[in-house]
Amino acid sequence: MPAADITVASYNIHKGVGTDRRRDLRRTAAVIAELDADLVALQEADRRFGDRAGLLDLEHLKDETGLVPVKVEGRGRAHGWHGNLLLVRDAEVEEVQKIVLPSFEPRGALMIDMMIRGRPLRVIAAHLGLLPASRAAQTRHLLERIEASTPRPTLLMGDLNEWRGTGAAMGHLARHFTGGVMVRSFPSRFPILALDRLMTCKHGQLHDVSTHDTPLARRASDHLPIKARLHLPDRIAAAS
Repeated sequence: MPAADITVASYNIHKGVGTDRRRDLRRTAAVIAELDADLVALQEADRRFGDRAGLLDLEHLKDETGLVPVKVEGRGRAHGWHGNLLLVRDAEVEEVQKIVLPSFEPRGALMIDMMIRGRPLRVIAAHLGLLPASRAAQTRHLLERIEASTPRPTLLMGDLNEWRGTGAAMGHLARHFTGGVMVRSFPSRFPILALDRLMTCKHGQLHDVSTHDTPLARRASDHLPIKARLHLPDRIAAAS
């Protein structure tokens, strides 16, 4: 792998509940270890209601994977923000923004600026809504936040709940992101829908986009993880 390449992944862990209906967060951690990624965006890492407590054993996860969670201030007992959690390896986090996404149901995203492998990167970790109108409003809002921020190479990762390549939500994202490769990740036992996405701005390139399809991953959640190599060339690493 070229030195500039970063292995990235997105995984909806379904609160640790597998296709066998058992909650097993150690199994979840084992799948994350299989990914061997530098950046992992997790969805459904916290309880959705009540105290929204985090579900993972973060120390065990660090021991298993070498990954550490990006700290989210004011999260209470939650690990992340509306279930979104970003795990990183050898990254210097500069700024974390919690974004509330418009919806009939609680939804959110994290926008995290960092330096990784000596290169600036903005990561947006998101879990979009179930309704097309909600996804359209949420992607408009994300684009507004990006356009109001200092330009920076940007990677979008998450469960977009959008199985089509067309539609209002994907049309909005196409203003800033490319992500032509759609890989089937749901349901994990027999994946037919490309709900989970990795997308980058024009100053990054995603290679080898694929589902992580192993026997353990098929049992650990109703989604399969997806992963890719992100390349940030030297000559445009600091561009918007």
